[in-house]
Amino acid sequence: MARILRGDALTRRLDDDLRAHIAAIAAAGGPTPTLAVVLVGDDPASHIYVRRKHKAAQAVGIRSIEHRLEASASEEVLLALIDRLNADPAVHGILVQLPLPPQISGDRVLGAIAPHKDVDGFHPVNVGRLSTGSGGGLVPCTPLGCMLLLEEVIADFTGLKAVVIGKSNIVGKPAALLLLERECTVTVTHIHTRGLPEIARSADILVVAAGSPHLVRGDWVKPGAVVVDVGINRIVHPDGSKGITGDVAAHECDHAAVLTPVPGGVGPMTITCLLRNTVAAASAAQAP
Repeated sequence: MARILRGDALTRRLDDDLRAHIAAIAAAGGPTPTLAVVLVGDDPASHIYVRRKHKAAQAVGIRSIEHRLEASASEEVLLALIDRLNADPAVHGILVQLPLPPQISGDRVLGAIAPHKDVDGFHPVNVGRLSTGSGGGLVPCTPLGCMLLLEEVIADFTGLKAVVIGKSNIVGKPAALLLLERECTVTVTHIHTRGLPEIARSADILVVAAGSPHLVRGDWVKPGAVVVDVGINRIVHPDGSKGITGDVAAHECDHAAVLTPVPGGVGPMTITCLLRNTVAAASAAQAP
């Protein structure tokens, strides 16, 4: 029977650490770490995500400020807001909730955020620091959460075979880079990779972020593998009820050593890592 590695359990411990860190900043006379969240439009899912982030920030002592723009807002208006937030020393982290309306270029907006305030870790400067291993950058939240989960069950990554299914800039590519930094041998694949089941079966660590429900079947998983399921797929069951499932057919993977569940696995870690990045940005801003 696979061990179920829950992210919601780990986040409670990590959040306690954040509270202690924030208290130490305050005791030293430093400012309250502050996160500015920008929401454009009325996408219901985005509103839910922003509320969750605001609640989580408040729970650990981070000041969370929300800026809302109409769905019709121009790219210039959004960029002007980002310029003001970049220049505001009281704001340590800036997050622009995606997706953005079609009239706004996501790449241009994300590139306009000051790298040291880019708590999502998507700015080209932060991506470059991660890819070169030079350090000092902010790491994308979901891949960082995956690594923190893996560190709970793997003491030494050296030489392990890791397979990442998914090549997005948000999860797949940065996850592969983080695994390389830990001396894994990494193969990056995607849903169009030829011989994907055989490649997946070779993995000691399997990170699945393809956005395809139950793509990975039980016979794709090597006995004793550690499987991190990043997928969050909304499905409709035969009886008409709705649910959320991952990219891995978890019910077929009892032979894995460790498996993250969906929901309750990587998802909670993403928000906690956003908070970690915000506190890290605030600490860096106070460094001499």
